Amino acid sequence: GRAEYLQRHVPGAVFFDIDHVADHDTDLPHMLPTPEAFAQAAGELGLSRDADIVVYDVHGIRSAARVWWTLRAMGYDKVRVLDGGLRKWLAEGRPVEAGDVVPSPAAVAPRFDPDLVRSAADVKTILQSGSAQMLDARSAARFRGEAPEPRAGLRSGHMPGAANLPWEQVIAEDGTLRPAAELKSVFEQAGVDLAKPIVTTCGSGVTASVLALALARLGRDRTAVYDGSWSEWGGLADAPVVIGA
Repeated sequence: GRAEYLQRHVPGAVFFDIDHVADHDTDLPHMLPTPEAFAQAAGELGLSRDADIVVYDVHGIRSAARVWWTLRAMGYDKVRVLDGGLRKWLAEGRPVEAGDVVPSPAAVAPRFDPDLVRSAADVKTILQSGSAQMLDARSAARFRGEAPEPRAGLRSGHMPGAANLPWEQVIAEDGTLRPAAELKSVFEQAGVDLAKPIVTTCGSGVTASVLALALARLGRDRTAVYDGSWSEWGGLADAPVVIGA
């Protein structure tokens, strides 16, 4: 990611590394850091809480959604995603620059919004109580346990009762987020009740954030993400797993 950023980026953009701004006391990938650690990293990037922040990535919408969710979970309330990302930006002939950008540091106080984050313990409670719908963004083959997990040592399958909506289905061919009417149909076809609470999950919490972003377009802008996702769940001996549809 950083190499791509240094090659070309939107003028003035700083690079947010989801693997660096993360919890380094766990072997799980890019887990949320503590609010204090995040505030320090965000301050070094010049991410003032008063600023309007626009996040993008090179693909269209993927890791940008994770950064959008991360910032909101850490108390930022003016965060948006550039629809179509750098791919669309370049297609429209817009300017880019190379090299690094050294931001002016900002003073950032730690904050945390627990309503947007779910842990493994939370998910176990949800599965027992039925208090929310678990929505898995992984491919259908991985969800059904027909394809191996890319992370070694994880069981295959899915959480009991979870619905499956592969994240690519909410993205249009040009890399932008589908219009609201199309998204509504996509979620309903996946068996999701948009009137009830939803928690999104995936392999490591990245594409789960894409589904959360899509739900925000439908007015569901408080959707929680299971941070550990299958990287954590698939490695827990006491976490229930289902194989098949």
